[in-house]
Amino acid sequence: MRVAVLSDIHGVLPALEAVLAEPDVRSADRIVLTGDLAAGPQPVETLDALAALGDRAIWVRGNADRELVELGRGGRISTPDPVAPWAAAALRPDQMALLDALPLSVLLDVGVLGPTLFCHATPRDDEEIVLVDSRLERWAEVFSTVDASIRTVVCGHTHMPFVRLADRRLVVNPGSVGMPYGGAGAHWALLGDDCGVAMRRTRFDLDAARAQVVAESAYPGAAEFADYFLRSRASDAEVLREWAPRDGRAT
Repeated sequence: MRVAVLSDIHGVLPALEAVLAEPDVRSADRIVLTGDLAAGPQPVETLDALAALGDRAIWVRGNADRELVELGRGGRISTPDPVAPWAAAALRPDQMALLDALPLSVLLDVGVLGPTLFCHATPRDDEEIVLVDSRLERWAEVFSTVDASIRTVVCGHTHMPFVRLADRRLVVNPGSVGMPYGGAGAHWALLGDDCGVAMRRTRFDLDAARAQVVAESAYPGAAEFADYFLRSRASDAEVLREWAPRDGRAT
């Protein structure tokens, strides 16, 4: 069993296409998509590309996926995001139904890693914040609903890749395909008996990718979105400082 993990694509098609072209992704037994798939400048095209993976793909709901459905129903979201209302309006009814049906987490046996739980933010919530330097008490809190037999948890949400132990439980965050913090390129992970946990970054032509997004997206802010996120203008240090209080630690 080899599993490729792709998270936080955020509707950036050229970044997704670059990862899907990777030999280890093309040959993977399963491709697990850990949420926040379509909220970006190319939502329709991104979901179509993921649907074309067929049964190899295992889908998990992210907070942005849930929010697109809420916006599609005329609701509001708690965090203002200019691209989200536009993306929600662009999606087809069948794509909305697909996102609406996604599970909060999935469990998959990944050989040497054993039963592995895949989620977006934490196993109990799709928008909780946990970081590479979150204290052990915080990890124990967010894993409070996880059976003790599960020793590996794969999550996304924070767009920063890391691998760490949290009281003998391995935690893997593959980082973000389409909106990376801390370094340009599409970040993902490969899991399996022969590689254990391999953190990967796919490099691609950023200028060509930006031009593709601008040419193919009708989102009014596509150029600014692509320039900021494809080029990873936000550093991991900046994001960690901003998000640290949201993991429950004292400011």
